[in-house]
This record gives sequence, structure tokens and C-alpha cells, in this order.
Amino acid sequence: MLLEINEQNLHEINNPQFKEYAQIYIRINRRFLEQVKAHGLELAPCCPDNEQAGKLRLQTRNMSFRNNDHSIHSKWLSAACKACNKGANSATFYLSLACHRQCYYCFNPNQEDYAEHTQQKRDSIKELKRIKQTGGKLSYIALTGGEPLLYPQETIRFFQEAKSLFPQAHTRLYTSGDLLDKAVLSELQRVRLDEIRFSIKLEDSLMVRAKVMERIGWAKDSIDGVVVEMPVIPGTLPEMKELLQALNAIGIAGVNLLEFCFPYHNQQEFQRRGFKLKNPPCKVLYDYWYAGGLPVDQSEQESLELLTFAAEQNLTIGVHYCSLANKFSGQIFQQNQLAGKSSLIYLSPKDYFIKTAKVFGKDIQPVVKVLCKQYLTDYERNEDYQYLEFPVRAISLLKDMPIEIGISTNIMENRHGEIYRRELKIERVFPQAFQMDMV
Repeated sequence: MLLEINEQNLHEINNPQFKEYAQIYIRINRRFLEQVKAHGLELAPCCPDNEQAGKLRLQTRNMSFRNNDHSIHSKWLSAACKACNKGANSATFYLSLACHRQCYYCFNPNQEDYAEHTQQKRDSIKELKRIKQTGGKLSYIALTGGEPLLYPQETIRFFQEAKSLFPQAHTRLYTSGDLLDKAVLSELQRVRLDEIRFSIKLEDSLMVRAKVMERIGWAKDSIDGVVVEMPVIPGTLPEMKELLQALNAIGIAGVNLLEFCFPYHNQQEFQRRGFKLKNPPCKVLYDYWYAGGLPVDQSEQESLELLTFAAEQNLTIGVHYCSLANKFSGQIFQQNQLAGKSSLIYLSPKDYFIKTAKVFGKDIQPVVKVLCKQYLTDYERNEDYQYLEFPVRAISLLKDMPIEIGISTNIMENRHGEIYRRELKIERVFPQAFQMDMV
């Protein structure tokens, strides 16, 4: 297995140059955690085994595990969710970020120029036409917000134009459901909307929730793909189980259970509810496009419990757990398509990051000798940090060597028209224990 490197086990690295190099990422992680703590929320105790145990229990429940186990579902799953992993030919638009709701966990304020886009509308139809005119292909088109149905006629026109420009595209609408009426629903059916995703707020009164459930029932009679998508807020497990059963009775297509996140603001609301942040928040630190924030502890565990409940109750609807890491994979995949052909790098089919191997200091010359004996010359030396970088597939040639190998995780970036490979993480492995499916 690959060994995480942290402050607690840094001393286990024997190679002094490797140890010094690993300290770069120890410092990066320390600064990140200091920034996290500055938001005023505590990190939960680090218990990665709990997450793995929950997933192992589900493997006996006839679940489908996708995207390096970041996406788990039973029965039906939206085609748009399946395509989301790589993000190919998919695009999400919004008319405005204005919304009549004020959810404390909303991450829209993290969007660039948020205030401006709550006051004025975007010409999303123009954006669609531009994609078509430039030869772009779209198989999945979504409209989100804010709340799109603050502008019902513009929403209808958007989907009408989407089907006109891209007739085979799967179209979906995100809405709270509050503003949906039968007239708008009839128009959405006319313009061949494929999927509508409702959100339900458990903090709403029973009366408000009943109205949304009624609208979900209306939609089910008009549109095939009716989905409820909502974060799993820790402490709501009993209510969520009741909700799953109620939605199953209506007969919608499925439910997307999202990992609940802290959106870098409204920390008082999170503190008041006693939430802590997942530790570690993510496996690879990076400036991801998805602005959802940092995952909250226990959300994943309760999501996995809900999947177990769905299996035990033999619910007929699809139930899907979508983790924060699952949201990141499309960006990783798309960015790493910028990599040119090189035998040095390996695009991981597990997490879509680019992987290479590294040895340090005194281990460089013996490894070079082995590689050259096998006529492998696709390696690079770095004198500043005293390492040799080579393909991960070549680790199999080093099985008899008592050395430590660094597994480097990378992403491609476009900086002012120049393409660069940026290292994000280093892990440790011994060649005797290495297998390609680890990366």
C-alpha cells in the first residue's frame, strides 16, 4: 500500500534527502490546517478507518462503487451523474445567482463576482450558441442558480434553445421547488426537459416541506427523471430515513445524497450546531473549482448508513452518495488532458491524477543503473532537490532493492498559455510492496 507521509511518521523515512523533500508537503499541510482553524471550526479526530469500514459493509449490499469509491449507488443513477466523473461534453449554466432562500450552508457566495451576479442576469442562451458556433459538443446541459424559477420564462426558453442547438443532449434543472407550478411544469415538459432536481430543507416547517413534496409528485407525472438532491446534515439520520421512504412512495427516480460542507462563511451557524470538519478534509490539497467548501465530519458516515437503510428496506428508487471528492474528479480529468504524450507520466484511472515515481540522494545511481540495463531512458534528474523521477511502471524492476520510493501526484496547469505539471503530493512505498493498481 501507499504510505501517507505526515508529521507523526516523517521520522520513519530513512533517506535524508527524501525526508527533507517530504517536509515541503508537511509544511504545506500545516499551513492549510492553520487556515482551516482560522475559520473557527474544529477538526474532528482523524479516523479514516471509519470511512473505509462503512464502505466495506456496503460491498455486501449489491451497491455500485464508482470513481475510486467516491460515488456509491444502488439501483437507478442519472446519466448526468455517470458523466460527471470526467466532465466531458458537460456544461452547467445559470441565469442569476439570486435566490429567495438563505440557506446557511449555501456556497454560492464563494462564486466569483457573486454580488454582481445576484443583481443581474447572464445571457446563458448566448453562451449556448457560442459553444455551438465554435464547434463544441454538449451531451449534458444543466441550469442551476440561485433559483432558476425566479425567472420561469427565461428558464423555459433556455431549455427550448438547448434542445434546438443540441437535440440529443440530456437536460436538467436544479430548483428548490418552491416556485414550481403546473403551468411551468407543462412548459418544461413541452421543451423536453429530461431531469429536474429538487432540494428539500429539513429545517423547513412540515407545511413548507409538504408543499415541495406535492410539487415533486406533480413533476413525477410529467418528467421521467425526478431527483431529490440534498446534503446529508449530521444528526438528521432519522428524518432522512423517513424522507427516503416518503420519496420512495411517490416513486421518483432517485435521490442524490451529497456530502455536507462548510462553505467558508456562516461559521457561527456551524459552531452553534456543533459541527466539526472532516479530518483530513481531502486526500490531495488543491484549488478545486467546485466551491462547496470543506467536508463536515459524520456526513459521509450517515450517507453510508442511508445507503444501508435503502438496501435493508428494499427501496425501489435509486439512492446515490456523491462525496466532495467525487465533485472534484471532472476538473482533475479535464486539466490532465493538457498533458502531452510522455512515457514518464502515468494518468491514473483511479483518481485521474498524473503519477510518477521518485528516488532520492544515494538511491539515484543504483536505480539509473537498473533502468539503463533495461534500456529505459525516460527519466529526469533534479539537482536542486536531489531526486530522480521515472515512470511508475518501472518500479517493478526494483523489487530486489532496499530503497524507499516516492509516489508523486500531479496536475497540469495552463499558466498564461504555457502548460506546466504541478506536483501536489508525495507518498512513500517500498518496491517489494508496490502494485500498479495502487496508483
